[in-house]
Amino acid sequence: MDVELLEIRQHMGRFPPFEGLSDDLLDEVAGQVEVAYFKAGSDVLTLDQEVHDFCYIRSGAVEVYRRGGELYNRLGEGDIFGHFSLLRNRRARFPAKAMEDTLIYFIPEAVFYQLCEADEHFADFVEVERPRLESTVEEHKKQNDMMITRVRKLVSRYPVMVEASTTVQEAARLISDYQASAVLVLDAPGDNPRYTFRDSEGRAWQVKGILTDSDFRTRVVAEGRPADTPVGEVIAHQLIAVQSDESVHEAMLCMLRNNIHHLPVMHRRSPVGIVHLSDIIRYETQSSLYLVSNIFHQSSSEGLARLTPDVNAAFVRLVEEGADSRMIGVALSTIGRSLSRRLLELAEAELGPPPVPYCLMALGSMARNEQSIVTDQDNALVLSDDFDPEQHDDYFLALATRLSDGLAACGYAYCKGDIMATNPRWRQPLAVWKRYFREWIQEPTPERLLHSSIFFDLDTVFGDNPLVEQLQDLVAELAPRHPRFLASMARNALGRTPPLGFFRTFVMEKDGKHNNSINLKRRGTAPMVDLIRVHALACGSRAQNSFERLEDIDRTQLLAPGVSDRLRYALEFLSMSRIRHQVIDLQHELAPDNNIEPENVSDTERHNLKDAFQVLSNAQKFLKFRYPMPSRSR
Repeated sequence: MDVELLEIRQHMGRFPPFEGLSDDLLDEVAGQVEVAYFKAGSDVLTLDQEVHDFCYIRSGAVEVYRRGGELYNRLGEGDIFGHFSLLRNRRARFPAKAMEDTLIYFIPEAVFYQLCEADEHFADFVEVERPRLESTVEEHKKQNDMMITRVRKLVSRYPVMVEASTTVQEAARLISDYQASAVLVLDAPGDNPRYTFRDSEGRAWQVKGILTDSDFRTRVVAEGRPADTPVGEVIAHQLIAVQSDESVHEAMLCMLRNNIHHLPVMHRRSPVGIVHLSDIIRYETQSSLYLVSNIFHQSSSEGLARLTPDVNAAFVRLVEEGADSRMIGVALSTIGRSLSRRLLELAEAELGPPPVPYCLMALGSMARNEQSIVTDQDNALVLSDDFDPEQHDDYFLALATRLSDGLAACGYAYCKGDIMATNPRWRQPLAVWKRYFREWIQEPTPERLLHSSIFFDLDTVFGDNPLVEQLQDLVAELAPRHPRFLASMARNALGRTPPLGFFRTFVMEKDGKHNNSINLKRRGTAPMVDLIRVHALACGSRAQNSFERLEDIDRTQLLAPGVSDRLRYALEFLSMSRIRHQVIDLQHELAPDNNIEPENVSDTERHNLKDAFQVLSNAQKFLKFRYPMPSRSR
């Protein structure tokens, strides 16, 4: 290959969708390219012009217009255009003009169609209505799916099953005979077709529940039930199970969320096994689940602090094994919640039982299950309305101080804004919290809006859960009925903009410490989370996680069709980009942060970041339009 073709090949191989082509295909493309020069201001494609080539920008820049003359996009080095026309009627739907002196590689249509046939990734990328960002996120997910171990791999035998009328004594004998630790309980088909199946003899059954060896202690012996008690009377009413093709990680998170040690595994509707916590621990000895188990075995805050390197190791492993941002966020939030819970348990053991019921409320990223390895403390205490400050506050201040100092020792920085339960303002009875929330929604001020953006991501960590649930219900009920509050929150969400500066560049931070870098949290994930929160408040969503909020929003008419998907892809890419750069920092023994430096960003990542920031920018423009500020007279 001569030097000119080699240079063409190397350049194209740096940019999507060519970077994934085989060497043979890339050689063939390079050999077919026709090079053309366009002076600034000259037309590259005119409306309805016949198109027989796929266009690749070697240098310079091109503006692409809609049929009505409105600017559609600006493209630069490594970008492509003309493929929409080739995939339709070979007429230019989007005229293109050179913004500056520009060099274009023209790839003949025959080569373009050959690439679509030969390479699935290439075809997906240029497919109509499937933008680059979506292709990248879906491709990453596809690669992850191949890496994921299914939970069925951990199932070693068929489950022991008994009818609901079986006595607890007989069930115990079967468990002992089969050396199992649980039985599934079956009954006639009832109200849940999800768990209804037919056995090998054609009889229909419904899996009603599970009875574990632990249940024998707590629900039979401890309650003094007789040996002839039917098992149907002692099982829990709600069955929690997973499908056999779900990942081990999903099964692990299911156990964590529901605080259970046995998990029935179903193939469609039929039970195929039971996975025990120890099965997963054996498989994932260095996983976040193992770490959580280890947290609850620590007997001091110093022991918890010594687990910090394990938290970092679990984070790196999740990323290297291909977990997506939701899985990583849930795992790290669960670790943070577990540390908080254990610290409170240790504090109660030292201080004595609490004088009135209380609940530790997580705020911000922990409440959303979106924590990364770089995080600080955001928490508050919701106390029973029986709380008497003079009698009880010394106890709860001591409790909050032990929690806050313990988390700081574990690597969770003190909140610079003092949003912690150690602050007496955020250590209040339920009635006061309800008054706070009503005032913030009904009479928003800049300070109250700031608090709303922090406190309206809220969830229980430890304690009396209904105290926090009442606050979640209050927000979901009040917020949609107050357009001034929504309009104010929408304007607040525009305070942080994506770093899209002049064409082809990003606006770099200029704060001294991180000069010439991009803070992906401040400029990307945080403003994205802010605008999703506004839409979620408007539709009365009770979800806290941003991806789950998007699912609720998608069921309304708040956004045009497809917008929720674009926001989801953009949030996933921005989150994973931030996470991957934090892993790079850890692997180089640097303190991880939220910044990325342009020199550490590949061409492909730069293009995708640009697309994600553009989605965010467009969504922010719509936000102000969607929630206009009502007049005072309304």
